[in-house]
Amino acid sequence: MNSIQLPETMTVKELATQLGLGAPEVIKFLLEHGTMATINQNVDFETAQLVASNFGLSVSGGPSSPSQQQARHPSLDLSHAEPGSLVARPPVVTVLGHVDHGKTSLLDAIRETRVASGEAGGITQSIGAYQVEKAGRQITFIDTPGHAAFTAMRARGANVTDVAVLVVAADDGIMPQTDEAIQHARNANVPIIVALNKIDRDNANPDRVLQQLADRELVPEEYGGDTPVVRTSAKTGQGIDELLEMILLVSDIAEPKAQPNGPAAGTIIDSHMEKGRGAVATVLVQTGTLHVGDMIVAGSAYGKVRSLISYSGKRIKAAPPGSPVLITGLSDVSVPGEVFETLGSERAARAQAEGRSDSDRKAAAAPARKVTLADLASAVAEGQMKHLNLVLKADTNGALEALRGQIEAIQDPHVLVKIVGDGVGPVSESDINLASVSNSIVIGFNVRPDAAVKALADTEGVDVRFYDVVYQVTDDLDRALKGLYEPTFIEVPIGKIEVRKVFTVDGKPAIAGSHVIEGKITRNSICRVRRDGSEVIKAKVAQLRRGRDDAREVNHGFECGITLEGFADFHEGDLLEAFVIEQQNA
Repeated sequence: MNSIQLPETMTVKELATQLGLGAPEVIKFLLEHGTMATINQNVDFETAQLVASNFGLSVSGGPSSPSQQQARHPSLDLSHAEPGSLVARPPVVTVLGHVDHGKTSLLDAIRETRVASGEAGGITQSIGAYQVEKAGRQITFIDTPGHAAFTAMRARGANVTDVAVLVVAADDGIMPQTDEAIQHARNANVPIIVALNKIDRDNANPDRVLQQLADRELVPEEYGGDTPVVRTSAKTGQGIDELLEMILLVSDIAEPKAQPNGPAAGTIIDSHMEKGRGAVATVLVQTGTLHVGDMIVAGSAYGKVRSLISYSGKRIKAAPPGSPVLITGLSDVSVPGEVFETLGSERAARAQAEGRSDSDRKAAAAPARKVTLADLASAVAEGQMKHLNLVLKADTNGALEALRGQIEAIQDPHVLVKIVGDGVGPVSESDINLASVSNSIVIGFNVRPDAAVKALADTEGVDVRFYDVVYQVTDDLDRALKGLYEPTFIEVPIGKIEVRKVFTVDGKPAIAGSHVIEGKITRNSICRVRRDGSEVIKAKVAQLRRGRDDAREVNHGFECGITLEGFADFHEGDLLEAFVIEQQNA
């Protein structure tokens, strides 16, 4: 019986790929054994063992293999390779950080100071990746558009990054996006190096930032911890060489290796259609050597490599492991994070791509569904759940700390409750991506999502819940863990309305002459009245009129008259947030 190395958790799609099966086969087997699953749903190691056994395979790994936290595509798995066939490859670095802290400037400074003159050009920016040389060794930088792209790659099992560089401005300190970056890097299990940037500024306060890092369990080496902190300035070039030296030092601990010979495999970094060239993809070659003329498949796209263009804009005939290159020749665009591999013939590549496309279509027919509070008790009873991951968002630091403290106090003999991410501010798309990757439930406290975030949560099957009282959160979690959970009712935002004029009745303000600036308002909705950013009251709509007529609803861009039950003290400029109450998904 063949044995396959698997991580502690993986998605159904990743499991199917590892076992050499179609995702529908795995989904059907799980359904027959009482588990509803979709292509993006996570399964644990015990479930993977059961599936593998049914198809005549044995597996190893799981919880005892912390280095295998993410599923590896078979083409990227070097665990069974002959040690003598492996050679050192360039470490791959992703730079993360708050938007205004100099991430792009630092990347530009590294490129300008370490890439040979004449090498850099317009193509460098367009492929979003480049290599620099330090001490005779190459380092590959992947410039992802943001934390969401970094998470999306990890969600697809890409395992691209060896080292994460966290950029923090010395004059600004830790910001919400910095906390996001820390959480994403930790969940990806990659070492973190802090680039303390803008150190040349007069108002730089490095000691404050070092303390902020220590408070987040990134204890700097100069404080006796193990987090390297390099003081840098993208403007003056200070610390650039030291940062590169530290990257090499940290990466040497993991000793990134690859097989330079044999079929190439790697990860799609970006892909788009370009007039005259068709599908163009930026790829990172991770093992093997990619050649012009190789037949490759990436997801449901396939084709013969027509051209290879290096990060410096040069046409090359071969790309060794660790190389970022731009390729043409694929039949279609590929999703970032998708693994590409070379096959022996066009027929084989087409068959594999079409098979994946068919599997994806069938599996996508069912809505994505991950863990929810409503199904938590049954999952625990059936032995499927051993931990509950949460992503927390609150309106203030004080509220977040209170919420965290209450949740961390929850004790259950069967389930470990773990906070994988938290932050201050509204629930963002990045929070949904993090929850999707880690199979978490999102808890929002005194915050609300926008329409795009809600749509993404629905697409990803992420359970998002909102509260305004701490004990309601802990009560729901406690009831869910003990099997007493009943679906609750939630607020669903439907529109925003601005009060433009207040009409009086009997000399008192009573009717809000309003303009719908977003979404709509309906006769059965409830309005939250906000004035100068603060909530005044929540009240049901008593009457809704368009001109002289009663209206069932008034849509974006139209004027209306509104009265609320038990409230008449409208002011011009008030913002009304309309919502309806719906039962939380079970």
